[in-house]
Amino acid sequence: MNKPVLPISSLSLKLPTAGGGLETYRLAASRTFPAKLEGTLNRVAFSAAHVVADPRADVDPWLTAAIDWDRTIAFREHIWDLGLGVAEAMDTAQRGMGLDWATSLELIRRSVGAAKARANALVFSGAGTDHLAAEDAGSIDDVIRAYEAQIAAVEKAGGRIILMASRALAKLGRSPEDYARVYDRVLSQVREPVIIHWLGDMFDPALAGYWGTADLDKAMDTAVAIINANAAKVDGVKVSLLDKQREIDMRRRLDARVKMYTGDDFNYAELIAGDDNGYSHALLGIFDAIAPAASYALSRLAAGDAAGFHDVLGPTVPLSRHIFKAPTRFYKTGIVFMAYLNGHQDHFTMVGGQESARSTLHLAELFRLADKAGLLADPELATRRMAAILATRGIDA
Repeated sequence: MNKPVLPISSLSLKLPTAGGGLETYRLAASRTFPAKLEGTLNRVAFSAAHVVADPRADVDPWLTAAIDWDRTIAFREHIWDLGLGVAEAMDTAQRGMGLDWATSLELIRRSVGAAKARANALVFSGAGTDHLAAEDAGSIDDVIRAYEAQIAAVEKAGGRIILMASRALAKLGRSPEDYARVYDRVLSQVREPVIIHWLGDMFDPALAGYWGTADLDKAMDTAVAIINANAAKVDGVKVSLLDKQREIDMRRRLDARVKMYTGDDFNYAELIAGDDNGYSHALLGIFDAIAPAASYALSRLAAGDAAGFHDVLGPTVPLSRHIFKAPTRFYKTGIVFMAYLNGHQDHFTMVGGQESARSTLHLAELFRLADKAGLLADPELATRRMAAILATRGIDA
């Protein structure tokens, strides 16, 4: 059950503050959440999951991805135990920021295999065009062939598809007709309905102008028209624009067969709760970092306890907004840091050396916000690990 343990913790450490100072930070009351789903869910909820790097591998991290496969799959078992689905090989797994297509496909094969060994383990996997460098794409047909190749590989592995946005298409697509040509062709061939991912340029600057225009209203018109025209082939759409009203507007325009999966890591609590006109399901990177709290909150919502849902999920939003603050594409650093604090891996090392993408001040504030939201599974362990990171950065905690 979710319940306060102590009004104030006896744990403390020195954390850096803006301006170069230090403060003694005393941890707040801890909260505990079930390690497995209790009850049922009335929302489909995916966690986009990170990969655990292998810090002992003899590779150059900027050039080669070395994965600790055992810990990476163990984290997915943790997600499935909580009743959440895994969105595999997405941007949270550093797809396109350290994780190439060949390694992504190996990850997909392993994850799909692990899911098939369990009952009711949900996994959808990213298929895109990232093996085709944008500068090497000469035509729309090149983009179509790249999508077809990745879709075929994921389906051969027994996986379901999340159709990722394409940097190559963003470069070449000049009109709604170009996007309709690609998506109509690709969707006509998929074995099972897919989730379409609209990723904003705050997550990936190379996707600026997606759907053929920088005007988001016109882009939404194009996206909705393409999705609704192919509704039988679309399970849902994940929107990652960090704009709750645009998501709500799009949700209300979708064919009734198509789910909206919120990708809004700033406003997910209210979007999942919904209103009299509907609600969003979830496909979120932040659910990697807050999976136990998310699972429990969603179970409370399904039980009709809206107050309990907001009591648990509401306090996680300031942490998420901090992790996903601009430059948003560096959010993976905060996600992996949370996994390190909570004992899901024994080091703070990332594919591509991305542990260096956020400042010491950023990590210290992440620790404060995670603590205040009751998200440190073992506060003593988290405090020791925070102190160890500070020590490597010249701060005696």
